[in-house]
Amino acid sequence: MKVRHLLNPALALCTAALIVGCNQASTTPTAQAEAARPTHIMSVPVLAGDTRETLEARYGGTVTHLDTEFALVGLDGGKVQAQNLQALAARGIVVEPNRDTFKAGALARMGGARSMWAGGARSMWAGGARSMWAGGARSMWAGGTYSLVPENTTAFKQIRLEAAHLLAPKLGTGVKVAVIDTGIELNHPAFIGSLAPASEWKDYVGNDAVPEEVGTLGVGGYGHGTAVAGIVLQVAPLATILPIRVLDSDGAGDTDHVASAISHAVAKGAQVINLSLGSTTPSTAIQTAIKAATGKGILVVASAGNDNARTITYPAAQADEGSSGDYSLGVTSVNSSHIKSTFANYASDVELSAPGENIYTAGPGGLLVAWSGTSMAAPIVAGGLALARGQTLAVPIHDVTKKMAENGTDPYNNGMNQAYKDKLGKRSLDLEQALKNIVKS
Repeated sequence: MKVRHLLNPALALCTAALIVGCNQASTTPTAQAEAARPTHIMSVPVLAGDTRETLEARYGGTVTHLDTEFALVGLDGGKVQAQNLQALAARGIVVEPNRDTFKAGALARMGGARSMWAGGARSMWAGGARSMWAGGARSMWAGGTYSLVPENTTAFKQIRLEAAHLLAPKLGTGVKVAVIDTGIELNHPAFIGSLAPASEWKDYVGNDAVPEEVGTLGVGGYGHGTAVAGIVLQVAPLATILPIRVLDSDGAGDTDHVASAISHAVAKGAQVINLSLGSTTPSTAIQTAIKAATGKGILVVASAGNDNARTITYPAAQADEGSSGDYSLGVTSVNSSHIKSTFANYASDVELSAPGENIYTAGPGGLLVAWSGTSMAAPIVAGGLALARGQTLAVPIHDVTKKMAENGTDPYNNGMNQAYKDKLGKRSLDLEQALKNIVKS
């Protein structure tokens, strides 16, 4: 375990309930070496014959990432001032802030005192085998209830997940979903048999290959990535999770880490990337990384943010732009009646909405927890894309996100959400309707 700096209680994200006891609610981090964190970063083109040394000589900084698509060059203090920023901009190179520019999102506080968290000793995860999640659609939906995590039955009926599982019986088999987040609890029973090989894992915060969650439950971003990964696997139980840690225990992360993680996911064969994180400002480095990913047919989902704002966070705000827009989705949150969640950001560039309130999922300590936020809506959509990619497609890959965004429930029907007309996406997620228009029967 490792930690970069002290937790900040003011940034606490709230879980609504824990279904099992809290005897393992925190970790005890140990010191760990970490990579240098430049104050600024720029994404630069890689020319034939370029090396770290040639790039560093050309741009006067330190290369933090290098592949065939692009390189990231970090700058500190006076080196930023020494740059001819205007000349760089004329070449399409932007010097941008790097440290703690991305957040997991200030998830809505759904209420609940700590005394509510430890209500019972029942464990949903006993045994923890992959078959627990994926014994087939019939066993998962015994009696019309999502039997694995029955607390999610309402949300999953809302997106017609039972019918989606019948339309996509491979349940995401062979589809790798990169969860770029706070890391995950690697030994959580929900993930047994469902993780990519350890040789593919990456932790950009701790500068190692062990993307383990760090922190104290209920404080900061601790548990966020575990929750996101658990949601993906409930929607697509036979998908594979590639955990990549870019956010610290306070839920904050650096631009170069997020961009590098996207590139790492591409290199390790991810077919879907989930970004339940965002920044209030656009990032050239992130968009370069996303463009490189989508150029290889990888589907990218990003959350819209949780400030009840009229603008959504980046990269979700750019998910409908350019060539990458054919492979990306920006997602906001609605409640069980398809009404905009009180915390959810909204804008004309939102492409899709999905349930994001009180979603039960895996939590640190082997727990079952409930979270709310657009961060929870995004992995529901990412899981849906994994279901699609596990089947034979009836449409070109560049039409998959479009079909998902266009085939769903009308969130403005019968006068609903009129204050947010055309700002919650064209549709609210309906996986049955989407898959009927995406996969071969």
